[in-house]
Amino acid sequence: MTGLSPKAQETLTRWLQDPSVDENTKEELKALAGEPKELEERFYRDLEFGTGGLRGVIGAGSNRMNRYTVGRATQGFADYILGQHTGEGRPSVVIAHDSRRFSPEFTLEAALVLAGNGIETHLFSSLRSTPQLSFTVRHLKASGGIVITASHNPPEYNGYKVYNAQGGQLVPHEAEKVIANILNVDSFNGVKRMSQEAAESAGLLHWLGAEADEAFTDTVAAVSVSREEIASSLGRDFSIVYTPLHGTGNLPVRRVLEKIGFTQVHVVPEQEQPDSEFSTVKSPNPEEREAFTLAMKLGEELNADLLIGTDPDADRMGAVVRDNEGKFVVLSGNQSGALMIHYFLSRLQEQGKLPANGAVVKTIVTSEMGAAVASHYGATVFNTLTGFKYIGEKMNQFEQSGEYTYLFGYEESYGYLAGNYARDKDAVLAAMLIAEAGAYYKAQGKTLYDVLQELYAQFGYFLESLESRTLKGKDGVAQIQGIMNDWRTSPPHEIAGASVTQVLDYSMGLDGLPKENVLKYLLSDGSWFCLRPSGTEPKIKVYFAVVGESLDNAKHKVAELTSQVMARVDGK
Repeated sequence: MTGLSPKAQETLTRWLQDPSVDENTKEELKALAGEPKELEERFYRDLEFGTGGLRGVIGAGSNRMNRYTVGRATQGFADYILGQHTGEGRPSVVIAHDSRRFSPEFTLEAALVLAGNGIETHLFSSLRSTPQLSFTVRHLKASGGIVITASHNPPEYNGYKVYNAQGGQLVPHEAEKVIANILNVDSFNGVKRMSQEAAESAGLLHWLGAEADEAFTDTVAAVSVSREEIASSLGRDFSIVYTPLHGTGNLPVRRVLEKIGFTQVHVVPEQEQPDSEFSTVKSPNPEEREAFTLAMKLGEELNADLLIGTDPDADRMGAVVRDNEGKFVVLSGNQSGALMIHYFLSRLQEQGKLPANGAVVKTIVTSEMGAAVASHYGATVFNTLTGFKYIGEKMNQFEQSGEYTYLFGYEESYGYLAGNYARDKDAVLAAMLIAEAGAYYKAQGKTLYDVLQELYAQFGYFLESLESRTLKGKDGVAQIQGIMNDWRTSPPHEIAGASVTQVLDYSMGLDGLPKENVLKYLLSDGSWFCLRPSGTEPKIKVYFAVVGESLDNAKHKVAELTSQVMARVDGK
């Protein structure tokens, strides 16, 4: 077909001629014969297996999510699992999926490829959360895990994340081995696959149910630090509106809240059931106020104290609280993190359970406010690259060395974990903690907003913002790289009235961290900003953080900094 690059043409031809590719897929591709730009996007590269796995638009093609790209990736992962396995018996993998298009089909495809390689699989019979997958890998002492999800991406996306035996997403040195294996899978004939009937009869495919759910619920509830108070009285006087945003959080969040004693939990009916189209929201992302439109409506009707939302795979949690005028305010991920650290550590301290060697872990783009709160309670604060896999890696190091006791880890992008039961962020746990914090402070006559103002007065008026630019396709990749090259080769000396005191280029491998394409600029007034291409979406993200003398001053500073930096990013 004309108009295609040699790479795209070669790969397209291979797909059309390969006898193992089904006819429906071939017909889909043939129907695009008059759309060379679309075919180029589908075939100019293989869908990239990053450090977290695959994520892409669903459809036929090497740069799309489909059973063939899932099968090839799973063959590479199977080879990795077999290479790592040294014990007796067969290695095993746990697989979960969310509510997206083709998630059950991709789950089964992965399981049957693993079975074709002699690896046992444990599948959930219906959708389950990402943190439950992480927990279950550890609980069953499995060799690894897979979750089929694209988190909060638009409906046309799906994804494939892989986990190690500790229940954490693969870190770079592990992912590099899987990627090398995938590249060695030369054509679809290199994918070993077994039928479902044969896999089940051979004892290579097992279905998980209520017992696994109960183990997860009990373990999360055990992290509570006010369970007796919630169960005895506080849980009856605190009204919560919850939305799972059509995803996997509905049942586990409700189970955990009920288990520790909350009796007034109201689920947004329009968003309760799984829906791969996420039909009631522009984006199923609890970071965005629009996602809470229906929750706010119900919250007003019920005079609710707190609104909670979780993303489709229930690893991110957003919270909405009432301000001094009773209006709903969406907390940022940084604000929720600071509140939960303060609540969790203060309660442990009151109970005499706060360890002397406690550790809190955050990412390099997360606010320093949580770090200030954690330090106040004597915890050591560690910074990692963006991605909860790095926080999970720190947890493993603490567990092995015993030098530190992990207390709390979080990212500004609404991901939190307390407790040592998983190695990924858990919106189920976060929903429980923010709810019990709200109920605990309500009994003292305070809202979570009041407590946040107290933290500002004590530790400083920290304020952050995030801007992103979506640049899709082959041209977008080049644009994002061009922006990063511009800032890397010509860093500013002064911006928003403050001088640049330090440029941190993480592509050099700073502070013992893996190399990553991230630039962070520290300013003389304590502010900073950071440029980072997203690892999961066609975006460049720019993070901003300031410390002000008051909240109004902080708002002015962050607006000025954002305006000047984004003007250059946008080429103005």
